[in-house]
Amino acid sequence: MDPDATTDDGNGGESVAGARPDHLDDGHAPSDLIARLDVTDPSFIDDPYPALDALREATPIFWNPSSGQWMLTRFADIASTLRDRRVGRGFTHRYSHEEFGRPAPDPRWAAFHEHERWSLLSLEPPDHTRLRRLVSKVFTPTSIARLRGRVTAFADQRLDRCAEIAADAGSFDLLGDYAQPYSVAVICSMLGVPVEDADRLLAWSHAIVKMYELTSADATRVAANRAAEEYIAYTRELIAEKRRHPDDLLVSQLVQVTDEGDSLTEDEIVCTTMVLVEAGHEATVNTLGNGFRALMHHPDQWRRLTSGELAPGDSVEELLRYDAPLQMFERWVLDDGVEIAGQPIDVGQEVAMLFGSAQRDPRRFDDPGRFDIGRNDPSHVGFGGGIHFCIGAPLARMELAVSVDGIVRRFPDLTLAAEPEYHPTFVIRGLKELRLSP
Repeated sequence: MDPDATTDDGNGGESVAGARPDHLDDGHAPSDLIARLDVTDPSFIDDPYPALDALREATPIFWNPSSGQWMLTRFADIASTLRDRRVGRGFTHRYSHEEFGRPAPDPRWAAFHEHERWSLLSLEPPDHTRLRRLVSKVFTPTSIARLRGRVTAFADQRLDRCAEIAADAGSFDLLGDYAQPYSVAVICSMLGVPVEDADRLLAWSHAIVKMYELTSADATRVAANRAAEEYIAYTRELIAEKRRHPDDLLVSQLVQVTDEGDSLTEDEIVCTTMVLVEAGHEATVNTLGNGFRALMHHPDQWRRLTSGELAPGDSVEELLRYDAPLQMFERWVLDDGVEIAGQPIDVGQEVAMLFGSAQRDPRRFDDPGRFDIGRNDPSHVGFGGGIHFCIGAPLARMELAVSVDGIVRRFPDLTLAAEPEYHPTFVIRGLKELRLSP
């Protein structure tokens, strides 16, 4: 959701988000079911799937008055909308804020908006086409495959540390002791960021991504904006260092990449570097946490891995599908005459795609509420779709496969030491910690 497109909740001043479309068909909006989509309710955060299942089976699309968005619930509609060029992640390439009926960006969050300005996640063609072409030249499957040995070494180092912690305490935290330092070490190594700066990158990333929730308090936004400001300054210094002392790592390669005389500007490198850290780190960590919680709750599936029935890498797609780390993704309607799931939608309206609902759609997945690590179906929407399909998907899949393989080999008798709690967020879904006993 646009951080400035709030209603009167005090989060960003007045705006038109939430304005009820004149042609709303109330039949699409079962109010008793919409009321269950309460992202502030701890019971919903703990398990959103009963509410999402009920909404999906009641309607493919509904208007959510609290967020001011059309919400899509079914896999086919979401998959097609991700590829629909009549809707886009941004609108300023075609409309002014006034023309689009949206407020101008709130100057209080200027640094946050600056960090998004040239993000691949936010751009539309032609800027997106140009930027992705240049980034893809250094972010290739071959270059990612060359990282496997280094990624495996990072995993082994962290698993050694987890074993030491468990020997003293009887358990370790899969997130704090393994997934977070592992993931950020991979990103730092890939980018050419000093490993001693990893904690700062983690803190900045954690603060910034809270801006993507449906609701956030001003204090959260202040923290996110401050983090973005510090992150931008740090990245500019890093780019300057890479210009003076180039290496063969990603930031240096982004500085040097050219194509038919075209190259990346410093602002584009800043935004690209930041989005790779935020999107890559948060998704990997939360997939591991959510996925291993599911594995511990389904010991029969864990045994399929430890017995050798299935290769560890075969579990990755189900970990991404079953308890999605990204529950929602949005698009703006850019053209007249757009109809989605049978509902006409006006220019300037926002469409929120409920990924967590889509990944449990029985029209697409057999027995979708069943956790089956042998499903191995890569055609989910966990990495998005269309021109915004995640450029880091090969790296994420490798990180996850290496992690599952290492944990299975090192800790075959793993059990849940304590029932974990989820962070009180909806869009970015992840656990506070996951304590496991070897």
